Amino acid sequence: MAGKTWEHQIGIIDYGMGNLRSVQKAFAYLGFSADIISDPAQAKASSRLILPGVGAFHDAIARLRETEMDKAVLEAAAAGKPILGICLGMQMMFSASVENGWDEGLGIFPGTIERLQGGEGLKIPHMGWNTIETKPSILFTGEERPAVYFVHSYCASEVTEVTSATCEYGQVFTAAVERGNVCATQFHPEKSGDAGLAMLRRFATWEGEAC
Repeated sequence: MAGKTWEHQIGIIDYGMGNLRSVQKAFAYLGFSADIISDPAQAKASSRLILPGVGAFHDAIARLRETEMDKAVLEAAAAGKPILGICLGMQMMFSASVENGWDEGLGIFPGTIERLQGGEGLKIPHMGWNTIETKPSILFTGEERPAVYFVHSYCASEVTEVTSATCEYGQVFTAAVERGNVCATQFHPEKSGDAGLAMLRRFATWEGEAC
């Protein structure tokens, strides 16, 4: 990457467990430059960060710490840099997860990631399209009620003051969160059609104005 200029770029964090290319392609479709980055120096130079993720919490948080990208995310959050977590990336932003016993997360958002309870006739993992209820935030106007694409077996089961969207699948759970400059979604906006693209556009153009 010699000579690469990272300033004013969206950095998609690569720690070995993320759906990187589809996120990158979604931003490219919208006309925004997004690069896959793998070290803290690139994260520091990027103007916005995406923390994606697929797989198990235990392995993902371990990989994030091995690469020291956990520190990069926390430093960016403290500095006021816009950050978006996607799916497992959102889960790692919480205090902890019980997916493989107990693992501490980044602690940006309070709460513990727990297994979806499901219900009669509902399969786990929760996979496919579902409707979310939103409120005004970085990603949402608060007027939309879009159908978005989920793939997960664990969730932030509590709805709290940081919840910016909820979904119902046997239980009501937090589908998106926001605190200051950091937002995250349990669903995949890059796989959620025009509604998801609108969310990514709002994130890419958000400059800290009140929502």
